[in-house]
Amino acid sequence: MSVRIVTDSTSDLPSEAAERLGVTVVAQNVHFGEQTFKDNVTLTPEEFYPMLAASEELPKTSQASPGDFKEVYDRLGEGADGIISIHVSSKLSGTYNSAVQAASVTSASCPVKVIDTAQASMGLGLAVVAAAEAAGRGDDHDEVVGVAYDAVARVQCVCLFETLEYLEKGGRIGRASALIGSALSIKPMIIIRDGQVQQLGKARKFSRGLDKLRQTVHEFEPIEALAVMHSTTPQAAEQMASDLSDLLPEGSDPYITRFGPALGVYTGPGAIGIALLQARA
Repeated sequence: MSVRIVTDSTSDLPSEAAERLGVTVVAQNVHFGEQTFKDNVTLTPEEFYPMLAASEELPKTSQASPGDFKEVYDRLGEGADGIISIHVSSKLSGTYNSAVQAASVTSASCPVKVIDTAQASMGLGLAVVAAAEAAGRGDDHDEVVGVAYDAVARVQCVCLFETLEYLEKGGRIGRASALIGSALSIKPMIIIRDGQVQQLGKARKFSRGLDKLRQTVHEFEPIEALAVMHSTTPQAAEQMASDLSDLLPEGSDPYITRFGPALGVYTGPGAIGIALLQARA
């Protein structure tokens, strides 16, 4: 008997981490015209970004259906003490609502708790990791729910974009709309707050933007866990992870991962982000 953890693919949780932690990841959908792909299942980042660059129209995304989640809950609920399903901000996606609908009709006999993290990418992913580690320690359902909510309250996620074109066209610009119309040389920075995309700042050069991201991370010290995400700049992500690794407790390393196709539709190429879990005061 155990507590099972579920998330969606917008968490950008590295596959090896999900496997190690026993996390079930439900794929979102990415649509190129009449073709539909499963995020990170039938369409990988390596395949996606060249397709994005070549596409005349911005691809669309759709959340996993209630049926997708019900199938997972029904399967995991056999013999489990509980299921905790942790998801992307409900202000950015209908995923949370799909999961809530599925939880109301699942055949699982154990409790199913659905959590809206008000986050995205590894801002969501780090909360998933915290919950999965608690489940792995043998914490009961209510204890793992408490760990998840505690992590959600301590997570931050910031990002530097090459352009806001994809975020704007995809309708996820949120409160960062003031950045639209900036000079072409301006590199916009955003932060996820209150479940929405909000303006963090802007820089004239990408390198200056990276400096601002580092500075922002330092403002949240002390830090318990950290992840660096990128769409098409692995070397920049590795360098950022190296620069920030000394902020973590001894023996801990930053996660390095890519924005998967479901989020890459909105980040576009050249984006780099940082998610962190603040240490408890």
